[in-house]
Amino acid sequence: MSMGRARSVVLIGMEGHLIEVEADIGQSLPAFVLLGLPDAALRESQDRIRSAAKNTGIELPRRRLTINLFPASLPKSGSSLDLSILVAAWAAEAHVAGTAKVVFLAELGLDGRLRPVKGVLPAVRAAAQAGAETVVVAAENAQEAALVRGVEVLAAEHALQVASYFRAPGAVEVPADPAQEIQRVTPGSPHAEPSAGGEAAKDLADVRGQAEARFALELAAAGGHHMLLMGAPGAGKTMLAERLPSILPPLNEEESMAVTAISSISSGAASVTRLQRRRPFEAPHHSATAPSLLGGGSRIPGPGAVTRAHCGVLFLDEAPEFPRSVLDSLRQPLETGRITLHRSAGQVTYPARFQLVMASNPCLCGLNVGSGTQCSCTVAQRRNYLYRLSGPLLDRIDLQVQVERPHSAALALQQPGESSAEVARRVAQARAVQTERLAAFGLSLNAEVPMNLLSEQLRLPSKEVRALDAALDRAQLSLRGYVRVLRLAWTISDLFLKDHPEADEIDAAMVLRQSAGVRT
Repeated sequence: MSMGRARSVVLIGMEGHLIEVEADIGQSLPAFVLLGLPDAALRESQDRIRSAAKNTGIELPRRRLTINLFPASLPKSGSSLDLSILVAAWAAEAHVAGTAKVVFLAELGLDGRLRPVKGVLPAVRAAAQAGAETVVVAAENAQEAALVRGVEVLAAEHALQVASYFRAPGAVEVPADPAQEIQRVTPGSPHAEPSAGGEAAKDLADVRGQAEARFALELAAAGGHHMLLMGAPGAGKTMLAERLPSILPPLNEEESMAVTAISSISSGAASVTRLQRRRPFEAPHHSATAPSLLGGGSRIPGPGAVTRAHCGVLFLDEAPEFPRSVLDSLRQPLETGRITLHRSAGQVTYPARFQLVMASNPCLCGLNVGSGTQCSCTVAQRRNYLYRLSGPLLDRIDLQVQVERPHSAALALQQPGESSAEVARRVAQARAVQTERLAAFGLSLNAEVPMNLLSEQLRLPSKEVRALDAALDRAQLSLRGYVRVLRLAWTISDLFLKDHPEADEIDAAMVLRQSAGVRT
């Protein structure tokens, strides 16, 4: 009996688990036995591995080959274990050596070529945290793997390169190399420039007029607040929402790694080469289902739009057109900043701390915007249209802003508004004030401040909150709404570099929370 070992990583959600691959070759009839809760894709690896070994010239023995994936109780899926299984089998036959502590992450082609896999960045991070020092990946995944510091990354295009590099002393000569030797990857620049990796950010200077909506957008960016834009078709709601990322600060190191890891899991293999600095912007169509928004899948669910928008913006255009159940499913991640999905194979938790921006017409026809319009909707139709946005969801929206129709004077006479760069400087300054004030409590944004902190360490004088207290007593605000008005008032004071909110800031926050005329 002979045994071989190698390592790999299995992802469950964003969490990587180090897998010990054990190969045992027994003296019995030919068979390939795969143990350790493999899924269908992993079971199919048996034929891929045998064909790849045969076509490289280092064929697996015609005996019983038993592969154990430890820990056996952990569900395993995908094709990223292919190379580690082949290497463990070669080690059992003494073709290779020194592989027991090396992590292998690649899919095998039938001809032995290494194919890229998704999720390499979080997998290599998990391997590094588990103490691994060397990782072998497909050449297409090399730059992504090299984003993790402190790990030696070896890139190969063919399984023969791996066999040659780890060739055991006294083993038979490896057949002629079809390409070149395995390559050590030197980490490049870890960050892309903010303008790289996609279309250029849209500038706020394109927006003419809309002073109140622009100010509300700046507040949302400064404090991390959620926002509802209400207005007639063509008023500029989508235009404003699409420019929110342009005034948000770049991702910091921790956020950048998390967002890039989500992109690695969500997008196609070998699509990640640098850490992402620009905040993500997700805008699903109103026909989106709950699984597409929250994440889904029959075995281990994948990330949805709320996770892809982590540390960025989730924009729901024509929000009342979304199914009400889908909109209400956002209430939990809006509060907790994460989404936990349960399936038969277990549960998985994804990060989902995003800014929600919704846009809506005032009614079905969209013309109910004041006197002189020709709205054809009945009172019942108007009420039913806006009631598609439930009260508990709206209660979590800090800013509810009416976007007025643009006038010809705004288009022809006014100068272009401030650029995104100018507004972003004020946003960064306001965020720096918040970070300094909240760092002792482990927070960084006003939108994250809990009730106990607002009522104790950040408590305002009673004369400043008298109007807010009266609104709570008259049931014009819920307690959640009360807290969110206080958070918004702090952001207003931070933008104007004041020590704390006064009555004027609180009044402004109450107006901005209700100016769209939607119930709270």
